[in-house]
Amino acid sequence: MKEVVVVIGPGSIGQAIARRVSLGKLVLLADLRAENADAAARTLGEAGFEVQTAQVDVSSRDSVHALGGLAASLGAVKGVIHAAGVSPTQATPETILKVDLYGTAVVLEEFGKVIAPGGSAVVIASQSGHRLPALTEEQNRALALTPADQLLALPMLQPDQVKDPLHAYQVSKRGNSLRVMAEAVRWGKRGARVNTISPGIIFTPLAKDEFAGPRGPGYRRMIEVSAAGRVGTPDEVANVAALLMGPDGGFITGSDFLMDGGVTAAWRYGELALK
Repeated sequence: MKEVVVVIGPGSIGQAIARRVSLGKLVLLADLRAENADAAARTLGEAGFEVQTAQVDVSSRDSVHALGGLAASLGAVKGVIHAAGVSPTQATPETILKVDLYGTAVVLEEFGKVIAPGGSAVVIASQSGHRLPALTEEQNRALALTPADQLLALPMLQPDQVKDPLHAYQVSKRGNSLRVMAEAVRWGKRGARVNTISPGIIFTPLAKDEFAGPRGPGYRRMIEVSAAGRVGTPDEVANVAALLMGPDGGFITGSDFLMDGGVTAAWRYGELALK
């Protein structure tokens, strides 16, 4: 039976990871916009990968369920790369919560039903999740364990509590890592693993939007005072994903990997820290 790797959101990071973990496998590229999936398919196809495309709206359970069914019909689903999402500059708080938080929960629930034994997944979260102030244990459990279709009704996620896009993004990304830790228990019963990667500023089209937006100066300041002193690259994220999804990462599941060049360290204890 053919092995399948599903890439939800085949942008720069999704493609970079797919190149590292999909040799000899069928790559199913899914995006909200068919033209994005088609463009990724041309790039990977010309590099020698066997590819197929699909459309998916991660904010729709029916759409994600259909994608999971398609993937399973093509072979054993051995890998899932979830890199779809919107940034604070691109969307309203409501849309960010629906796509980045609810959408990720749905992907984890639906693909947790079809992932094959020995399979693995990575979810792309963000350094922003590490800058959200500490939540209560009750809030952590709610983000981790509330069934996806009830998630957006949580009191902590209502408009009077989440008032701006950055806050929505931070809550969503914190929620992603908590949800993955909880889902690792269920995935483990299928013999599969799932982890999050929380990148810092990675040179992608999304990052370009952020640099051009109102938070651009703040992002430049982050880079200036970070230990690395530069942005990251999709290939560097792919290096970590390849470890997590491959045999060398067989003892790693339910974990979150922060890779931000030292920005969070500077934010907590360095020049970005609040005095």
